[in-house]
Amino acid sequence: MSQFLAKEGVKNLHKPGEKLITTHCCYCGMQCGMHIRVNEKSGKVVGVEPRYDWPVTNGKMCPKGVTAYQTIEHEDRILKPLIKRNGKLVEASWKEALDLIEKNFKKLQKESGKDAVAVFGGVSMTNEKCYLVGKYARVGLGTRFIDYNGRFCMSSAAGGFIRTLGTDRGSTLPWPELEHTDCFFIAGSNTAECHPTSIQWLWKAKDKGAKLIVADPRETPTARVADVHLDLKPGTDSALANGMLHIIVKEGYVDEEYVSERCNNYEELKKTIEKFTPEYTSQLTGVAVEKIIKAAHIFGMSPRSVVMFARGVEQQTKGVDNVSLYTTMALLRGQIGKFASGVATFTGQGNGQGGREHGQKADLLPGYRKLTDPAAVEYVSSVWGIDPSEMPKPGVSAYEMFDEIEQGNIRGMHVICSNPAVSAPNLEHIWKGFEKLDFLVVSDFFLSETAQFADVVLPATTWAEDDGTTTNLEGRVIRIRKIREPLGESQPDWKILSMIAERMGRGQFFPYNNASEIFEEFRLASKGGKADYYGITWDRIDREDGVFWPCPSKDHPGTPTMFTESFGTPDGKANLACIEWQEAGETPTNQFPLFLTTGRVVFHYLSGNQTRRVNFLYEQCPEPYAEIHPALASQYNIHDGEQVKLVSPRSHMVVKTRITKAIRKDTVFVPYHWGKELAVNQLTSDHLDPYSRMPEFKVCSLKIEKL
Repeated sequence: MSQFLAKEGVKNLHKPGEKLITTHCCYCGMQCGMHIRVNEKSGKVVGVEPRYDWPVTNGKMCPKGVTAYQTIEHEDRILKPLIKRNGKLVEASWKEALDLIEKNFKKLQKESGKDAVAVFGGVSMTNEKCYLVGKYARVGLGTRFIDYNGRFCMSSAAGGFIRTLGTDRGSTLPWPELEHTDCFFIAGSNTAECHPTSIQWLWKAKDKGAKLIVADPRETPTARVADVHLDLKPGTDSALANGMLHIIVKEGYVDEEYVSERCNNYEELKKTIEKFTPEYTSQLTGVAVEKIIKAAHIFGMSPRSVVMFARGVEQQTKGVDNVSLYTTMALLRGQIGKFASGVATFTGQGNGQGGREHGQKADLLPGYRKLTDPAAVEYVSSVWGIDPSEMPKPGVSAYEMFDEIEQGNIRGMHVICSNPAVSAPNLEHIWKGFEKLDFLVVSDFFLSETAQFADVVLPATTWAEDDGTTTNLEGRVIRIRKIREPLGESQPDWKILSMIAERMGRGQFFPYNNASEIFEEFRLASKGGKADYYGITWDRIDREDGVFWPCPSKDHPGTPTMFTESFGTPDGKANLACIEWQEAGETPTNQFPLFLTTGRVVFHYLSGNQTRRVNFLYEQCPEPYAEIHPALASQYNIHDGEQVKLVSPRSHMVVKTRITKAIRKDTVFVPYHWGKELAVNQLTSDHLDPYSRMPEFKVCSLKIEKL
């Protein structure tokens, strides 16, 4: 049957009285192609069908994607604005809600300046909305305090790519080329669970003889099928990468011509990695010497290789270093800019790529322009119609905004499409920050843990109730299509932001009637930047099934493969990373003798605000658990399924155990998709990467107490 559907298309998938609307999944950066089934008479969403002709996923969908449509008309949807009265959120009119927002935002800014109100954005929105969040903060509110939840997700990958390659695009090659790769080096990614529709490319390549190397403290489903599993201690990726580089150089696997012509720092790199012998690297990482040597030989001898990584590598105080060093492995082999070769990060959020390029970061403007660049400020100001002197200065990172709240510098906040009350580290600090705010506004379509702190909750639409674009993990800009009219009184985020800007006396800068008008302005704002979308139009996306940025003109073909001739650095050469290994911000002690690391499961997405409401997904994984090794369980006399108390230097939680040999004996793993007393981020460290300001979710110290 599946062969027939793949051949014949989708015309026979839906029943009489139904229509199919083509779009993409709302969850991870794979942005799997799908058709939403809609009842033609009632307009209700009734199901989903895979899109077999979408070249990135070929009809594959994960459990989240298959059930994503169930959130659109879910009974928990917020259908009217909510206002907190006598400690409880109650329904109100849009006029009441907007009146209250206008009154409080103006009062706080009059008393404490424009920066008294902050904006916390998210990247599960379209490019149009993400772009407008940045403009809303800087033009609508005039505040410098804006950042977004991608700071907890993609910021270290961005920092590493900029440091080495000069441009941050999540993949240097299109995904279908992976079928022809000879070697995959995957670090800190449980691809099989977190990006499961990617696995088809790995299987196709392995059928042709490709090898797989996985670096991960856990023997995940991905690591289980690896030719080599490098079971490193949490926080030692930089040491492992330096050890790999040492062998690549020593054994003559370097593409000397490529490095000579296209890279800087080679001689310095050789000096830096000289001491990282397999024995020394093994001491630092805990990985057996023979595994390190075998992995380096496989990688070094493979004609076409791809280095891939995700949050396990990036959510560390050395996340940018890790990304830089793993990217350097690909550079030494001369793999970047070539067919079926290169480097890629598995984008976590649906628009994690596009959402970080166009103005939600504390220091960036649209097109990946730096806010500290006077020419960039002048250009974007001209597009927005403001004087350059009005443009606010750079702000601080997402977590650091809560330090500003503690210090009294931020008194109000608007959180848009994000749930930091679950997703941020050291959650007690976050919760205290929300409680201290004079006024909090949250835009969402479900009552998240963050929304429960709010003074006003504005009902936003789901991804299926508006048109727009997103940018998938390849850098391919694609179309999201409107499936139905907004439910209840919910409104798309761009309209909500425009209404508030109008109330703040800045409505003339937000004259939009629909998302397509925003996209046209957004194209112009990105023109000439690193992330140049100017040559991309909605019509063109429809015709070509997506367009890769950079695409500077309408007759430009787009850029599926990055860096074929030069890199995004001033001299056009890549910068090999020469970095010494350093310990994590927090390591085990006598009092807290274990490592804690966190991550995802296949059935949930980020904070779980959506997936915990889908019955099938909830039933498959209704609560978090602590994965521990049998030897560790024996040490504490703990049995499988027994509740234990996990204690870090910050807080504690009670959780059931899962005893498994698929984890290091010194490490405990807990998934993070639950809130309040079940939120593992109560325990995690708020140490930040000095460059990306990414919190170190993947490494902190821990002790177990038997109950």
